[in-house]
Amino acid sequence: MNSDVIRLLPDSVANQIAAGEVIQRPASVIKELVENAVDAGATEVSVVLKDAGRTLIQVIDNGYGMSPADARMAFERHATSKISAAADLYSLHTMGFRGEALPSIAAVAQIDLRTMRRGDDVGTRLLISESKYEGQEPATCVPGTNIMVKNLFFHMPARRKFLKKDNIELSHILREFERLALVNTGIAFTLIHNDVTLHQFRAGTLKQRIGALFGKNLESQLATVSTETSLVKIEGFVGLPRFAKKRGSQQFLFVNGRNMRHPFFHKAILKCYEHLIAVDSQPSYFINFEVDPATIDVNIHPQKHEIKFEHEQAIWQILEAAVRETLGKSQAAGALDFEPDDVPEIPLFDPSANVTAPTDDFDSTYNPFRPASDNGRAETASSGGANSWHSSARRVPNDWEALYDNFNRKREDALESFVPGSDSFGDVAPSAPERPAQLGLEEAEAFPADSGSNCFRLGNAYIVTSSHKGIIVILQRRAHIRILYERYLAALGSGSVPSQTLLFAEDFEVSATLGSVLESMQPHLAAYGFGLKRTALTNWSINAVPAPLSGVSSVEVVLGIAEEASQGRSFDEQSLCEPLALSMARSAAVGSSQALSQTEMESIVADLFRCSEPSFTPDGLPVMTIIDNDELAGRF
Repeated sequence: MNSDVIRLLPDSVANQIAAGEVIQRPASVIKELVENAVDAGATEVSVVLKDAGRTLIQVIDNGYGMSPADARMAFERHATSKISAAADLYSLHTMGFRGEALPSIAAVAQIDLRTMRRGDDVGTRLLISESKYEGQEPATCVPGTNIMVKNLFFHMPARRKFLKKDNIELSHILREFERLALVNTGIAFTLIHNDVTLHQFRAGTLKQRIGALFGKNLESQLATVSTETSLVKIEGFVGLPRFAKKRGSQQFLFVNGRNMRHPFFHKAILKCYEHLIAVDSQPSYFINFEVDPATIDVNIHPQKHEIKFEHEQAIWQILEAAVRETLGKSQAAGALDFEPDDVPEIPLFDPSANVTAPTDDFDSTYNPFRPASDNGRAETASSGGANSWHSSARRVPNDWEALYDNFNRKREDALESFVPGSDSFGDVAPSAPERPAQLGLEEAEAFPADSGSNCFRLGNAYIVTSSHKGIIVILQRRAHIRILYERYLAALGSGSVPSQTLLFAEDFEVSATLGSVLESMQPHLAAYGFGLKRTALTNWSINAVPAPLSGVSSVEVVLGIAEEASQGRSFDEQSLCEPLALSMARSAAVGSSQALSQTEMESIVADLFRCSEPSFTPDGLPVMTIIDNDELAGRF
């Protein structure tokens, strides 16, 4: 009996295992092929797609090209021109170095490669299918490389089945393309999908590339970050606090020309925006780090997104100081926004107009501290009649003690008015209205005893009310979101939603990523009453909204839904109802620091406890907290 059970896997199987780590979806193929083009010294790169990369991914560059022998060797595992020894891993200046990308792609697709070096008279064509060479022959082509990846996962039905819809895969491709275009600003890029040009950039600066990708408006919303030390050189842009967004913010970090995800540095940037932006908002930033390659390790993840820094803590402090300095120079903390509606209208100067000089009409003998009878006598004796202002001023009562009544009230009276229905401090009258069956709290007795009539405002964001169980502190914005969510959900779920035509269409601009998502969602949004129309590649217009959305920013709602869809969530008419209601509620809810009247606070408290689940928002955030009587007693 043969006891040997360990055997060497065939190359085709090993390549498929490697492909599972490196090639997850069409966006992964584009990343690897474009990075190869960058390493080959290309100044122009074109990406052509069919069916979001399922049918065809073609990358064309004008780089160095390859010889016939190199073209074949490139598809062998761990064959690379980037490094030759282990020590080279700590002095990397190229995007690729493992020699895994091309064999991994060849293991899950059909490859048609055409390449030629500058100075050669003829190029070479190479055909590969499922890691098997199908032929190599001379071919006429231009200098550079043209690689076509056809029928991705064609012989792996399970992997192909797990690919998302075309619009979702295209959004992942567009996001990856954005990262590649931002980090390689000296290269001209073109992206074509199903014969439609989605992006076309010329070589330029980082700021020009940001404007080309996300719109010219974003350029004016950024401040420059620049600092250089012996450890790191940091350059880029951060968004001004007043332009922070609740969703859809652009956040990119680069190191030595490579994209990276670094939660530690992300936290350092957000720390600089504390008290400058709302808690639920995010700033945009585009920051590039230049460090000694020997002080970072990029070989810790198959996709090379995660990077370790030797001097991570020191770079954190340098980054935080640089961003704080930039925000300080841009007067972020003290910036004032003046509403143009409040600015008085100044008429244009007309030299031919007849201007009458104003007359001074005042009573020089009037004294507000003199008894009214004396002022009357002075008026009779004075020459010239008093105007209406003087007449109203003389009607000021001379009983000055009445103005200070509020300061002279007894303390017991103030407490009684502050806590109505209480006999003494902390004892609330036991009468209470009928309680709802489901409150989402521990006990039904947590329902306010006076149904909101004894609520008051605390700080800038909280409503405080009492109950038999203790004190309830409610976050006003989240409470309003929960209330509006249930109202909108009921309206949208009732069947056909009436549409309301806008008097003036609302125009807005989105990135190509969100544009592709909106295009796929357009029929589903139309079923709920949205009149959405594409006017240009990145420009859209809304001319009708659902009737329940009246008074709410329809653009915010649509962008919120598109952002969720771009993260990989798939929507149809059935599943769109809840996220649409939530997005509408977030757009229409009161602000965290918005001042509310007593009536409005009472209304929010009463409506909140009529909801099916008043303790949490639809996305699971707590709405309220209870300070019970036992805890209060313990404090005394």
